[in-house]
Amino acid sequence: MQAIVIHKIGAFSIEEVPLPIPAQQEVCVRVAVTGVCRTDLKIIEQGHRDLVLPRIPGEEVVGTVEAVGPLTDTTWLGKRVYIYPGTACGACPACQSGADNLCRSMQIMGFHRDGGFASHVVAPVKSLIALPDTLSFESAVFAEPLSCCLNGLERADLQAGERLAIWGAGPAGTLLARAARQRGAEVTVIEPDPRRRERAGGVDLLAKTEYFDVAIPAVGSPEAYQQALAALAPRGRLVAFSGLSPSDAPHILNLNTLHYLEQRVTGAYGCAFRHGEEALRLIASGAIQVNDLISHRLPLKDLAEALALVRTRAGMKVLLTP
Repeated sequence: MQAIVIHKIGAFSIEEVPLPIPAQQEVCVRVAVTGVCRTDLKIIEQGHRDLVLPRIPGEEVVGTVEAVGPLTDTTWLGKRVYIYPGTACGACPACQSGADNLCRSMQIMGFHRDGGFASHVVAPVKSLIALPDTLSFESAVFAEPLSCCLNGLERADLQAGERLAIWGAGPAGTLLARAARQRGAEVTVIEPDPRRRERAGGVDLLAKTEYFDVAIPAVGSPEAYQQALAALAPRGRLVAFSGLSPSDAPHILNLNTLHYLEQRVTGAYGCAFRHGEEALRLIASGAIQVNDLISHRLPLKDLAEALALVRTRAGMKVLLTP
């Protein structure tokens, strides 16, 4: 099969590799659509804490189960599925508390094991979520990024009627805004890019007197974090949703401000399996619209073009097909 393979940081190649064979309690999924995000750009160009090479990337994957491994439930054959990208132990305190994304034994598709930038991918049965019959593959592939947003809002403990500010109106920032409004929050989006700002109904800058109950930078920018902290109301909550470079991360927080204003900072990394289930329900019901965010559809061989679109923010959601 044809696949994108990373052998070293800073480069990738399109290669013919053997069709993966599912082991016990695994299936082989024929990939229908994969989403491209800034994390894919990061792992290819800069690497990532969780990346193990060589690797086929791609963690936003939907498709059809084409084969099952030994002693595996054959009723999965032919089913349309979303693949939750994580594989957790299920027994540790994090897993038992519903935070399987924080499992110390977590194996992530596209990082620790091969992902969906290929015609086929192997996945554990326990990572599969069957798609509703009425849901298209293109809509369903948003389950992974929306799941991450649902986790971020959960970590924020966002309540109806609260004021939320989101920095960045890319796919993640837009999904955060839509999910927050669906929960009854009052949302302001800050976005310097006029194209994205107009789509999101956002603003360029905040007034110095505007303060928010919750602030979420949905872009890995030190300036966004500094602005978010400055706009946080007393007892407000900041969600560290987007990672920063190791050189920038240690210089953001002023602990005295947190002390005097009784503010809270919490992290949000990835998503749990249950967030995937919730995301698919929200998309399938029409509670959260996603298809208008698709700006480009490209074949797998055009990954370089897809990454350029993400790097330059020239589009919104870029989808790849094998």
